[in-house]
Amino acid sequence: MSPRKKTFFARLMEQWPLQVIALMGAAWLIIFSYVPLPGIYIAFSNYKVTEGVFAGAFVGLKHFSEFLTDKNLPNVLINTLAISGLNLSIGFVVPIIFALLLNELKNLRYKRMVQTISYLPHFLSWVVLGGFLISWTSEYGLINQILFQLKLIKTPTYLLSDENYFWGVALFSHLWKETGWNAILFIAAIAGVNPELYESATLDGANRFQKARYITVPGIAPTIAILFILQSAYILSSNFDQIYVLRNTLNANRSTVLDIYTYRIGIQLGRFSYSTAVGLTKSVVSLILLLITNKVSERATGSTFLR
Repeated sequence: MSPRKKTFFARLMEQWPLQVIALMGAAWLIIFSYVPLPGIYIAFSNYKVTEGVFAGAFVGLKHFSEFLTDKNLPNVLINTLAISGLNLSIGFVVPIIFALLLNELKNLRYKRMVQTISYLPHFLSWVVLGGFLISWTSEYGLINQILFQLKLIKTPTYLLSDENYFWGVALFSHLWKETGWNAILFIAAIAGVNPELYESATLDGANRFQKARYITVPGIAPTIAILFILQSAYILSSNFDQIYVLRNTLNANRSTVLDIYTYRIGIQLGRFSYSTAVGLTKSVVSLILLLITNKVSERATGSTFLR
């Protein structure tokens, strides 16, 4: 056995706890991501639950054609892109601002308390948070009364019964639940910025805003770019749990996103081949978006997720 192989196996034995963790992750990926891949055939056949995966008659691109020509598709795509776009723009920027503001707090005890309170909603399910939101957005609920007092609405109304308010409620609930949790990565990235840069800026007379603008933000730019690339790939995937809990027949025109559409067609109506075709189409589009945003980020900032 060569010295190189001995070194490799020696390191393997020294790091066996980490190797076990890595193998568990690889096993999970293989079992749940690669083993089911042959099931994609369902999208090209007339699959029936009582038959095998490959027993259905091959129909080619029939289900894809039906999906792309569905009269409900434009409205579904508008809702999906609107909600995901709000989450990708405002929902992505707010955690960055929150992390920058937390970084400026000098009282560590207060800083930790604020951070802890901010990410607690992340650990609550959408079923629990949805109950709160349904109550708060009722005609005499907390949010409704605040908006009325601020004269943002003319008369108190059940917000979830008005389709015009659904996108706003979806954005608000997303920010409430995920801002603190999403800020953790940015806070960690800020902690890695060289402190000597701040000391030099202080000697040059820079204020806090200038330090944040010229030191902190450029220092965490690679982290921002990579996370933006990853989130851009999921622009066709709205939060199913959130939308499913908050939607009702009165706001269905604005709350029927692609995930809800796929669930209704595939599970409730039993059209598994059709819903598989929809999911496969979404996956292909997501892959294309990932490659495009990765390339744009590489040219604009030099940071990239895929090489």
